[in-house]
Amino acid sequence: MPPRILTTNGLLLFVTRAVRLFSYGALSIVLVLYLTGLGLSESQTGLLLTLTLLGDTAVSLLLTTQADRFGRRRMLIVGAILMAAAGVTFACTRNFLFLVLAGTIGVISPSGNEVGPFLAIEQAALSQVIPASARTGVFAWYALTGALATAAGSLSAGLLTHALERAAVPAIASERWIIFMYAGLGLVLGWLFHRLSPATEAPRDSDVASDARTLLGLGSARSVVLRLAGLFALDAFGGGFVVQSFAAYWFYLRFGVDPATLGGIFFGANVFAGVSALWASRLAARFGLVRTMVFTHLPSNVLLILIPLMPTLPLAILVLLLRFSISQMDVPTRQSYTMAIVRPEERSAAAGITGVARTTGAALAPVFAGLLFAQPALISVPFFIAGTLKITYDLLLYRAFVHLPPPGE
Repeated sequence: MPPRILTTNGLLLFVTRAVRLFSYGALSIVLVLYLTGLGLSESQTGLLLTLTLLGDTAVSLLLTTQADRFGRRRMLIVGAILMAAAGVTFACTRNFLFLVLAGTIGVISPSGNEVGPFLAIEQAALSQVIPASARTGVFAWYALTGALATAAGSLSAGLLTHALERAAVPAIASERWIIFMYAGLGLVLGWLFHRLSPATEAPRDSDVASDARTLLGLGSARSVVLRLAGLFALDAFGGGFVVQSFAAYWFYLRFGVDPATLGGIFFGANVFAGVSALWASRLAARFGLVRTMVFTHLPSNVLLILIPLMPTLPLAILVLLLRFSISQMDVPTRQSYTMAIVRPEERSAAAGITGVARTTGAALAPVFAGLLFAQPALISVPFFIAGTLKITYDLLLYRAFVHLPPPGE
């Protein structure tokens, strides 16, 4: 079991992953319901989520490309502060311009997935404190930790809002409590990052200092990383049409599912996703990282297209769970591949640039998804668009990188 080899720093990074994804999972269940409850239209909500993700992209690019040079812990703490500040603002105002400002500058996750600078810098720090041979396995457990935390956050948000509403608390007030919790967990995150030791920082020598001044913190691996980034952006753009907030909203519109049930549905989905990641390292050891990324991702995207075609709620949930049971197997392999093809002093930048590409792609989609959700006859179209784009990504990734294995594979 890979986590047995973790040092104190490694365990702390697993804890920060769990705290962060718990808060993201909780927020994703109520965010669209909360914003529409404030009086925003579906189109305004989609625009806000797009601007939020674009802002997260700019923050991520700034912090991750400079983290190896100015300090990984320092940049992580800055990100945690921005997360807390955004949560407080969302909870305390209904002014659209203030919400846009907070979402653009701060860190808000509408999808239940990673946003902001955290994942990229944590991956680099984690790679620094574990053996290279264990990296894919550890990343699989890291993915499982995040998925279980997201699931727990989704379930907790659903149960808490349901309990508050049964106690005669208005729906908008119960959802606001979740957003305050999100802000509080941002502060907890900052305290945990402060406890990391200098062993998580990038190596310091003359070559590293020279490389830090190259474009975006990358040296010889620049072209490969940028090609990966372009493909990851396409994948994320497709996924942005069905971020968890909008997927939950689709179940609400199509079948009238309440927040408590939504929390249960996405709890199960994220548990399945996390457990499936554990198989990734075994498959990668046998078939290679790129083949594992592609051949587990393709069928999950076919299932994504099938979800809105299901005539009943149980069947739609079944297909959703089947999809999640294989959809995340590419995550630890993708992360491990990115870390393997660059030098240690380039890891934060490489993970940051590919992460920013994903966030950028995901940021562009919600505004279009919002327009589609505003038309009752088109609420299922985002699933079809997402599945088609993600299948295209899989085929292009295989063609471009199947013959470029990482060192040691």
